Amino acid sequence: MKDLLRRYYKKFFQKLNYDVHKNLMLTGKLLAKQNSQIKSASLDEVEFQVFSQRGEDGVIQYLISQIEIPNPIFVEFGVETYTESNTRFLLMNNNWSGLVLDGSKSNIDFIKQDFIYWKYDLVARQAFITTDNINAIISDYTKIEDIGLLSVDIDGNDYWVWESIECIKPRIVVCEYNSVFGGDLKLSIPYKADFVRSAAHYSELYFGASLAAFCHLADKKGYDFVGTTKAGVNAYFVRKDLSAPFATYSSLSGFNETANRDSKDRTGKLAFLRHGERLNEIAELPAVDVVSGASKRLAEWLS
Repeated sequence: MKDLLRRYYKKFFQKLNYDVHKNLMLTGKLLAKQNSQIKSASLDEVEFQVFSQRGEDGVIQYLISQIEIPNPIFVEFGVETYTESNTRFLLMNNNWSGLVLDGSKSNIDFIKQDFIYWKYDLVARQAFITTDNINAIISDYTKIEDIGLLSVDIDGNDYWVWESIECIKPRIVVCEYNSVFGGDLKLSIPYKADFVRSAAHYSELYFGASLAAFCHLADKKGYDFVGTTKAGVNAYFVRKDLSAPFATYSSLSGFNETANRDSKDRTGKLAFLRHGERLNEIAELPAVDVVSGASKRLAEWLS
């Protein structure tokens, strides 16, 4: 009887999961079609959330509706269980192919047990990403340089990893920036191959790079900055040969403070610090100017 009930409830919850996905997809499809008909929009106008953290699903649907994507392939790293991500809707709605990476074996095992893993063209691999291994990992998946989208969110060496990527030239790049570092200084955490956000500082506010640093790197790599949304989490870049349909911004004009209040206290509990309160927690930690290589305490850079 217990085995029978276990099988029944397993099938019940699988069916429930499918039905939830179907309803989310139907709503997302309608919003994506609406976005495709908008011209010269600010990214706030087109954001919506199906599987993404904030409005990334809508922004990405808008961007791909305005430019050609001959090779609908994505690479996303730092996906955790991939239930919340920037590319899951692309995978399911647009039938893109993709590679997702995460450092946790349990997260990758979870993805491989999800129904999407047999139903869509997705490859999930466990990897702790560094500047030394990222090109080999991506090249092992695809030899195509002109892929559709790269999403960078590893809560750490994001700037240095994107800087090191040479094997692909995505049409769109999405990067999470750290708004604590401000909108005008080109700052990043110093590169440390084994950096882990939760171990670097109890607050988990010390990670990544400033929006200005990413804009600087994007320009060097041949991308225009086409904006953020008011949530202040991700920045969006489009290759310069394709960016004509979009408004472009400087790091200051396109900067938004994060709405997130996900900081933690010394006991590991959420502290709910707002943007203006976050710098004090990590003011004594070092940051590097990505242009000059100079290193100072964050308090010195932002004073």
